[in-house]
Order: sequence, then C-alpha cells, then structure tokens
Amino acid sequence: MARLIVKSPYIKCGGGNSAGGYMRYIATRERVELIQDDRPPTRKQEQLIAKLVKDFPDARELDEYADYQEHPTKANASTFISQALEENWSDVQKSDGYMKYIAMRPRAERLGYDNAGAWRTLLRAHRNDIAAAMNIPPQDFRWYAAFHDEGDHPHVHMMAWSAKPGQAYLSQDGIRQIKSKLTNEIFQQDMLHLYEQKTVSRDQLVREARQAMRELVQQMRTRICDHPEAEQMIWDLSRQLGQVGGKKTYGYLPKPMKKLVDEIVDQMARLPTVDTCYQTWWELQCQVEDYYSEGKKRLRPPLSQQKEFLQIKNAVIREAEHIRMNKFSFEDEEIQDDGEQISTYDMSYACQDLQSVANDESFPLEERDKAAEQLEKLAEDGDAYAQYIIGTAYRDGGLLIPDTAKAQKFLERAAEQEIDAAQYALGKLYLSDDADIHDSAKGIYWLKRSADNGNDYAAYRLGKEYLRGENTVKDAETAVSYLRQAADNGNAYAQYLLGKLYLTGEGVQQATDTAYQWFTKAYYGGHTYAGMFMDRIDHGEQRPPSVILAATRLLYHIGNIFRDNAPIPAANGIQIDRKRLAQLRQKRVADTDPTLTLTSQSADADGACLLYTSDAADE
Repeated sequence: MARLIVKSPYIKCGGGNSAGGYMRYIATRERVELIQDDRPPTRKQEQLIAKLVKDFPDARELDEYADYQEHPTKANASTFISQALEENWSDVQKSDGYMKYIAMRPRAERLGYDNAGAWRTLLRAHRNDIAAAMNIPPQDFRWYAAFHDEGDHPHVHMMAWSAKPGQAYLSQDGIRQIKSKLTNEIFQQDMLHLYEQKTVSRDQLVREARQAMRELVQQMRTRICDHPEAEQMIWDLSRQLGQVGGKKTYGYLPKPMKKLVDEIVDQMARLPTVDTCYQTWWELQCQVEDYYSEGKKRLRPPLSQQKEFLQIKNAVIREAEHIRMNKFSFEDEEIQDDGEQISTYDMSYACQDLQSVANDESFPLEERDKAAEQLEKLAEDGDAYAQYIIGTAYRDGGLLIPDTAKAQKFLERAAEQEIDAAQYALGKLYLSDDADIHDSAKGIYWLKRSADNGNDYAAYRLGKEYLRGENTVKDAETAVSYLRQAADNGNAYAQYLLGKLYLTGEGVQQATDTAYQWFTKAYYGGHTYAGMFMDRIDHGEQRPPSVILAATRLLYHIGNIFRDNAPIPAANGIQIDRKRLAQLRQKRVADTDPTLTLTSQSADADGACLLYTSDAADE
C-alpha cells in the first residue's frame, strides 16, 4: 500500500543473475513519454472513476467531479480521483483495487521529488540511517540508485549491500526504520502546509463553539437549579461518606459509592443547559478529530464516563462532604465588591486629573505612565487618596508592575489617614494567600477599622471570617452583629447570610419568618439564591440549606469545568498533535507517488548506468 517499497531478496554473486545485471535493467529502462495535461483521461482513469462513483455515490457531489464532467481531461480526472479517494479513505484502505492506484505526478512535483537531484540529496543524507537499519557498518555500506522519470509515476530504485559478504540483514524493524526516516523527510513540508490550513479552519470552528459554550456556561453559573432528585442523591452520598476513611476523592471510593457519584453526574447531565453544553463540546471534539484523521462514527458517552470531565465527579463529592461536615457556604463567588470605591468629594483636583489619565486606556501609554509617576509623587508627599490609588495599582498590576511591598506601604499610609476603602483593601491584603504578606491579626484589625468607618463590605467580610473561624476565633454571635451592620446598610450578601442563619438557628434563635424577611430583602437587592429559599420555604421545605443548595452549587461548578475544558485556538501558529501527525503521515505516504524500491544484498555487484554511486569514503 505504501509507496515506499522495501524488498530483501537474495541474489547470488557473479554470473548472469548478479546484482549488477539487475541494476543494469532497472537503471536503463526506457523513459516513458510525458503526457500533457490536456490529453484525454487514460482508460485506467475512466475505469477507476466509474468504480468510484458506483462505490461512493456522494463523490458525484464533489466540485472536482463537476469539473471532470465539464472537461474530461487527464488532469481533471487525476484531481477528482485523488479527492474522492481522500474523502473515502477509511473504506478505500480496505480495497486492494483502489490501492493499485498511485497518486499522480502533480503531487510528486509539489513535494519536489520529480527529479534525480532531490532523490540524490535525500538518499545521501540518510545513507548511514539505511546502513544502520541493514546492520551494515558505515565503512562497508555500498549502494546504487536509479531515477525513472516515467509519466505518471516518477520513482527511484535503490540497491544496497555490504562490501563484506554475510553482513547485510534487513528485518521488519529495519524496514520500519528506513521508511520512517525517508518519509519523515519527504512529507514534512507537505504535512506542515496541510496542518497550517487545517489549523486556520479548526480555529474558526473552535471560536464559534467557544462562543456558544460561553453563553451556556454563563447560564449554568447564574441559574437556580431545581433538581430534588439530585439534591436527595447528594444528601445520601454525604451520609455514606461518613462510613469510609481515606481520601474523599472518586478514585478512593468503593464501587457502590462510585456508582452513586456517576448517577448524580448523569442526573445533572439531563438538565437541558448541561446537555446542550456537553453536546456542543462533544460535536466540537469530533469535528476537530475529523480535521486530522479520517471521519468515523463516534457515540457520545454519558457525562460520567467522559474522561475529560473527571473533575465533575470530585465536585459532586466535595458538595456531599460540605453537607456531611455542616460547612457554611456563602454563594458570593460572583460578588460585586464595591467596598473599595472612594468618593472624589474630598480628593484634590490634581489627584482626580492624574487618576483619570492613568486609568484611561485611550491615552497613550507614555502619558499614563507619566500620570502614575506624578500620582506616586503626590503619595510620597502625603496625599491620602493618591496613596490609596497607587497602593491598589501596585497590588493589582496592569499599569504598574505588581509589587506587594509597595502596595502594603502606600495602603497603610492611606489607612492611617482613615480612608475606609484603603483600610478594607489593606485588611484583604493581609488575609490573602500571599505568604510574604499574610497576617491574620492585622487583617482582622484593619477590617474592623474599616467597618467602624461605615464600610459595609468590611463588615460583611468580618461576618464571614467569624463564621469560618480560619483567620480568627469562630464566633457566630459576633458574626451576626457584623452581618446585621452590613445588612442594615443594604448589603444583599449580608442579608442573604442572615436569612440562612435564622433558618438554621446558628448564632441566633431559629426563626423561619425572620429568615424569610431577610431573604426577601436580599432578593430585591439582587441576590438570586435568596429567591430559591423563599420558594422552598413557601413549599414547606425541611431539609438543611446545604442540601437545598447542593444541585445549584454543583451546576455552578459544572459550568466552570466546561469553561476550563473548552478547546482554545492555536496560540502560536500550527498546533500539531503527535498522534495526529503520525496518522496523517501514514496516509500521505500511501497517497503520494514518490517511490523508492529498496533491495538489500549480501554480495558486491558491478556497475550500471546509475543515478548516483557511493563508495566506502562517501559519508
């Protein structure tokens, strides 16, 4: 099937059957006359086209077939045959009849192997590779080759042997090595060009699919999930998790619990948004696969069996574990943090103007940099608002290179001057995961200072900290006092948390009516989760809030996982997958006409009319 043909017969030395005689034959055959492109198709082409359209009726729809019908020339016949074979390659490979057809001269010309010079360079470059594959020391390696410029089938015959009888040995692995070395060289540029074309087309497909997935993911991240079956199954899983030790991840669970996790995932996959997103992802994967290999029928596996989404299973387990451990959740991943907003009422005109220029991306970068330099000078001179602006700029980066030490310095100076936004920002900075700056005590201190100055987001953050007990001693009553302070100022996140606390009786006396009131305020303040609790209370829901939230929170995590697993366009030119490249190389080898017939011998041979002759000194 492949056009690189490797043979290993045994030909005796001397006499009429010598290798030299064989070489004279293959080197001196008459050159086949070239046939011009405007000549009519050959009989073989006509027969093959008739067979193609019979075996593959869809081939009639190809533009190349229309061209051939309008102008039945040898060139158009060749173009149609090549395209039809490529379109139906998976079936073509199974037919010996089709495999007898060799791709036409145009491909050899495109690859550059329609002349003796190209073959001479190729064979000489890989002389030692061929010798190694035949188990011949380089100094003993001998070879002859002859180029035949036959009309439809330019090709090379090569004979290789050892100067020392009995040395040469060509195994199947040796054949594989020779084919690999030569075909890699022959088809490298051709495949790179093909991959470049396919990458452009693939990227367009990816962009369109990513846009569709982005919209679906956003729905998952913001939608309330009313799925009592999934909620109950997650609750059941939480109780079972308490009966097993070790890691609470999918790979460490016993089979019955793994089965339950799979069922939960597939339950969630039945949701229209999840199903549509998974189908979009699956179709994209299949189409991308088809860009680099022959199309084949693929059945979409259940989401629980899709290896790319193992993370979903562990997300299920984490939600069940949160229920079992009675962990308090906050549902503020998408929080609009307005705690760092500052009023310009007391800000100097100079500071306002410089901040406006520094933050305006429509200004040239040089002007923005200059404004930032002047802001930093104001900060050094003691301007509290400039200190805050420069401190957050060093913290966040962008215009300035991130520098935690400078951020800390300027934010502390602004905080000492009672800028509540600076106090809030500084508190969060000390409570961040940055090991170089983390200081729980200082973080809580500055949050309190900010809350005392009326920053309701600082009060909300303090409420969370006292509920979690990670950066300070857990104290539900203190948490409630800070949450109520924020809630009374209209903070919807604090109102939502108070509703959950009154629903469970944590830090307060349990009161469903009071919980409902806080949920109502939070809902009208824009907190969508609060509406779900209002609806569940109206319907007499008795399960814990963590169970009620389980499916909704899981849907949010599934959305994030789909977002993170969406294919991305090629960032730096051609992106070639190793397996795809190997598959494509095999196809191109079988589909293209440059041909090398290699014969190994264990005897010397006399000369012939040759393309090129090597000797022991030829390195």
